[in-house]
Amino acid sequence: MRKNKLKIAKIRCLLPLLVLIISAGILSFVANYVNMASYKQVRTKAKLNAVTYSDRMVEELNRGINITNSLKNILLNDNGNIKQFEDIAQRMMTDYVQSIQLAPNGVVTDIYPSESNDAGKIDLVHDKKRGEIVRYGIKHQMTVMQGPFKLNQGGYGIAIRNPVYIQKNDGERHFWGLAIVIIKVPEIFNDSVKSLSKFGYYYRLYKTESPLTKKFKLINSSKTEFTDSVSHEFNIGGCVWKIEVMPVKGWSQESDMLPIYLCGTFIILLLEGVTAAFLIMLKQRKRFKVLSVTDSLTGLFNRMGFNEQLDIYISENGDKNCIGILLDVDNFKIINDMYGHGVGDKALKHLAESMRDTFSDNAILGRNGGDEFCILLKDCKVEDMRQKIEEFCKMNRVFRYKGEEYTYSISMGYAEYPVHVKKASELLHYADIALYEVKLKGKNGCLGYNDNIQSEKSTQLGFKLNDISSNLPGAFFIYKADIDDEEILYANQEMIRLTGCQDLDDFFEFTKRQFKNLIHPDEIQAVEENIWSQIKIAENKTNDYVWYHLATKSGEYKNVFDIGHIVESEHYGKVFYVLLIDYDIVCRHYEKNKNNRLSE
Repeated sequence: MRKNKLKIAKIRCLLPLLVLIISAGILSFVANYVNMASYKQVRTKAKLNAVTYSDRMVEELNRGINITNSLKNILLNDNGNIKQFEDIAQRMMTDYVQSIQLAPNGVVTDIYPSESNDAGKIDLVHDKKRGEIVRYGIKHQMTVMQGPFKLNQGGYGIAIRNPVYIQKNDGERHFWGLAIVIIKVPEIFNDSVKSLSKFGYYYRLYKTESPLTKKFKLINSSKTEFTDSVSHEFNIGGCVWKIEVMPVKGWSQESDMLPIYLCGTFIILLLEGVTAAFLIMLKQRKRFKVLSVTDSLTGLFNRMGFNEQLDIYISENGDKNCIGILLDVDNFKIINDMYGHGVGDKALKHLAESMRDTFSDNAILGRNGGDEFCILLKDCKVEDMRQKIEEFCKMNRVFRYKGEEYTYSISMGYAEYPVHVKKASELLHYADIALYEVKLKGKNGCLGYNDNIQSEKSTQLGFKLNDISSNLPGAFFIYKADIDDEEILYANQEMIRLTGCQDLDDFFEFTKRQFKNLIHPDEIQAVEENIWSQIKIAENKTNDYVWYHLATKSGEYKNVFDIGHIVESEHYGKVFYVLLIDYDIVCRHYEKNKNNRLSE
């Protein structure tokens, strides 16, 4: 009995110690696990910030590229000439631009500001330091960045060189020269760097010196020693950029575990509390992961989440057929402007819900942003899904918002792998081409990609004339206001009908896209002279009026009255907007009405 009592006493003495040791071990394990989870979460957040600020830096670099694009557009519009270069360059200058330059045939002839920059007037194509990179950009017809390099005025800069090609009378594009901007670094990144530092991160920014080298060169960095940093790479100007970030407070976010270890008598309760907190944290981490790839408005995948799912599917099912679909809401901006963003948001949620109801099985659904949505139909062919896709497009879309009923329509484009594309990753690009074709033909429809679709037609959407021009009481078309190249850019349905053509493609083929081919051959010179004699741009006269005989596909000629108006187009420079009236029909109606009035 005594032995049993002693044994029990030992157990009682040892039990608290054993409980303490076991509890301390469990607590130590859990605490370490929590610390590691927090460490991973901090690294994930740092990685997301690296991606976010990389995107901001791309936007900032694009400001410099956009300056060269503006110079390029001026050169293209003026056939390789820029008048008042210094005035134009002065307006483009910012605090992060060192100089703006022009280099016809690769030889720098114009620099703004000219002070302290005369040394920059060199033959870039044959220059020992720059020639190889410049020739690379010209050969590949791409905007190329080079640097960083020391500036004569102090500091460092990066050269952005944009090759310019001008189309001559022979129809071929010829190299004109280079539009160049020298940007200051790190000044161009001041906003991003300040925000990143304010957000609690150290950073280092690297760049390959040119497209011809893979060696990174430090652009700028925080003055601190980096430990186990995260990085993100991005490409722009033919170069690879890399940003490394590290939290100012370090990677370890250790919790104060001392109270847990001191509360021996309550160790089990504390463990339960820590376990509960741990489970909550895991739940939050999963929730944050879901939120990071989910569109908050519709609950579908966002762009990042959709692309992630698409990559996973392609990597695991690269040999299977699949269909990519792009769709958007017709005239969504008008819906927002007319009824408010509340109605617009409701329309987007209504569309997302109908996508789930129709395609939820074996499909990936996403919202690219704005009113554009994307769908991947897995392991299927167009011939099996065409009817379902078309029925979805034609659905009667009605929803209620605050007691009012609203309707809307959608446009869809789709493509199939491997029927239309060689890589499944290109699916949405070809679906986008088909979507543009639907937009060109008046929206509210769907179309599968085929080889006859010309993606260049998407440029015509810039005019936004389909709805208006289709209902004009007359033939309407647009052509370039360029004596040397009067290319026809657009024609409405009435113009196509007047010339006896079947559709826009047939019209373009019949006219060879030239205005002169619409005029009787004997009248071309007189009509051209008449129009241009009326249009005196210097005196700000923009209208012309002329009669001529319009050519038709059947070989007949119709007497028409041409009313032209010259305007400045964002995409094509100066263009003519032309309204044609069939003069013979007008005369017949006039005589008929005149006779009716006389008989009365």
